[in-house]
Amino acid sequence: MIPTYFGKCKAIFIETIHKLKGSDKRKALAEIAKALGKGGQSIVAKEFTVSRNTIRKGRFELRGISIVDAFNARGRNRVEVKLPNLLTDITDVIDTQSQTDPDFGTTRLFTRMTVREVRKQLIEQKGYTDDELPVNQTLNNKINKLGYRLQKVQKAKPLKKIAETDEIFEHLKKVHDANKDKDNLVRISIDTKDRVKIGNFSRGGKSRNLVKANDHDFGGDYVTPFGILDLMRDHLELVLTETKAIADFMVDCIEAYWCKHYLHIKDTLIINADNGPENSSRRTQFMKRLIEFAAKHHVKVILAYYPPYHSKYNPVERTWGRLEQHWNGAILDSMDAVLGFAKSMTWKGKNPTVSLSDNVYETGVKVEKSIIITMKS
Repeated sequence: MIPTYFGKCKAIFIETIHKLKGSDKRKALAEIAKALGKGGQSIVAKEFTVSRNTIRKGRFELRGISIVDAFNARGRNRVEVKLPNLLTDITDVIDTQSQTDPDFGTTRLFTRMTVREVRKQLIEQKGYTDDELPVNQTLNNKINKLGYRLQKVQKAKPLKKIAETDEIFEHLKKVHDANKDKDNLVRISIDTKDRVKIGNFSRGGKSRNLVKANDHDFGGDYVTPFGILDLMRDHLELVLTETKAIADFMVDCIEAYWCKHYLHIKDTLIINADNGPENSSRRTQFMKRLIEFAAKHHVKVILAYYPPYHSKYNPVERTWGRLEQHWNGAILDSMDAVLGFAKSMTWKGKNPTVSLSDNVYETGVKVEKSIIITMKS
């Protein structure tokens, strides 16, 4: 046995052999087995925790027979190597039918689509064949790694559903598909987050540092974030206001964003929104301001609303979960703290553009009936 020959040096000897790589290691193990004589191969395999096949290869190499270590040939290539556009196509298929967590407790996305439905849509929409697509288990793994959860999750279901919900989703998809390849077009998603209370209050998160917050959260200082998610550039812009996020504020933010990035470059703007009270197509002040914006800058504006009670499908909603996870555990006791944490969050690997609006907007603004008649005509 090896201990008979090496005694206390056994551990050092084994460690030294294992530091060798490839052919050198196999030849050394074969030499030891040969020196031990009958049964040497089994002894070496046990003591050095290697397979006897490794020692056999070493014996061939001692006789001058070359064995190539083709490590790069082991296993199968990932499906992305064979189908380089697959992950992008999966995202394109699923994304329009995915929503964020209604409570913003996670950044994962929830979808109503099964793996079989994703496979079917890849074949129908993207031109894949059933044979070239991977098996459903592999497809499921790829979808999970992209951040989508395919199981039905009770909390992700909307509370209500109107009769026209499916038709609205279908129309929304037609609008997106009809315009997605146009070079003159910009698509943005807009939404207002719930008001954020400013003060020495706990937000329920965790911190590596000891942070003490008040045992109550009474206070009258708030800030409301308004988000513009540019779906053409994967860029997020946040505008914070200490007043209510009314229709005039929203259109001012949209106009400022357009003038900063696309003025005289593009001529069509698709706005995804949730049909809330201030940005609804029934909100005359919002529609009046959009018409003025479109006429002033010669922009064609297309409003693409999500169905009622389905606002969580609006892409910008996904950024609120990222923001909540980012600043939970922190004390947002000043406007500087709110701005600092908002600026340091990341979306798709990039920091958002964050600003504070110092404009004061008058609430309850109504459009005169004569102007409404003109708008309708």
